[in-house]
Order: sequence, then C-alpha cells, then structure tokens
Amino acid sequence: MSHKPSTLPTRGPSGRGAHSGSETLAKGLGWFSIGLGLAELIAPRAICRTLGMDGQENLVRAYGVRELATGVAILMSHDPTPWIYGRIGGDALDLATLGANFQGDNPEKDNLTIATVAVAGITLLDIACVHGLTSDKRLSSPGEFDYGDRSGFPLPPRAMRGAASDLDMPADFRIPETLRPWQDGRPATG
Repeated sequence: MSHKPSTLPTRGPSGRGAHSGSETLAKGLGWFSIGLGLAELIAPRAICRTLGMDGQENLVRAYGVRELATGVAILMSHDPTPWIYGRIGGDALDLATLGANFQGDNPEKDNLTIATVAVAGITLLDIACVHGLTSDKRLSSPGEFDYGDRSGFPLPPRAMRGAASDLDMPADFRIPETLRPWQDGRPATG
C-alpha cells in the first residue's frame, strides 16, 4: 500500500499575531479612544459649544471617561475583541446623542452633521476591526491541514531505540528506601 503525498498544507494556520492588520487597527483605535477621551475630559465646554450642545458638558465628560477606559483596555488586552465591541456600543450612544441634538433650532447643525458623519465613519472602522479580529480567531475547517506524516517523536522510532539504555537513574526517581521491601507488591522475604 503506497502512501500518496498529501496536497494539503502540513502546517497549521499562523493564527492571530501582533502583525495582524486587525490587531494593528485595534491598537490604532485604542490610541484614538485615548485621544478623544482626553479631549472630552479636558474641553467638554468647547466641544458642546461647537456642536450646539450647551448644558451637556457632564455627559461629554462621562463619554470621555468611557473612551479613556476603553482605549486603555484595548491597548492592555491580549484579545481586544470585546473592547472593540464596547467601542461599537459607545459609538451607538454617541450617534444617538448627536442625533437628539438635531431637533430644535440648533445653530451648529453643520458642525453636528460633520461630527455625526465622523462618528459613523469610526463606527464602520470599529465594525471592520471586530470582523477582522473574529475571523482571525476562527479555526480552519476540518481536513484543511494534514498532520498524518507526524509521529510526535523528535526522532524516528528506530533512531530512539536503546537511547536510554545507559541512563543512570537519578536518586529521586528510585523507590524510596522505606518502600523497597514492597517492590513487587509483596513484602520481601529475607
């Protein structure tokens, strides 16, 4: 019986690494969150005045705290996926807040429109990032990789036969002195 060489790759998937495009995007979004959070904490009055949201400074500060926490979590986390999902939830809150301020006679509707378009664009980046991160984690389909040529041994079995025959057993591997009379499951007669 001849063994036909496999046409399937013999290596597993490289997996998600620090050089993954989605990882890089996640890190960038983390830094963006920190920058935006700092701006919202430091200058909430200016942001509110620019967007015609006077009186909502405390809400903008709270959003700043959320952005800072999310950004730090993304940068510190081994797997930023849940935190990017958190960014998407935050984007929804931001869009709802901006949308609510289109009502009435807001004199800054042009700035509000620009901010809304910017947040919508960032939301699309967040969605693309989370999609990339989750697809990086997906397992390959069964049968895609063939490991049939591997034995799990460092050398072929023939090369390993007798390799340990000259091993001097370490003292801590030997049966303790107090148990030696019972070596074969019965007390030694002597």
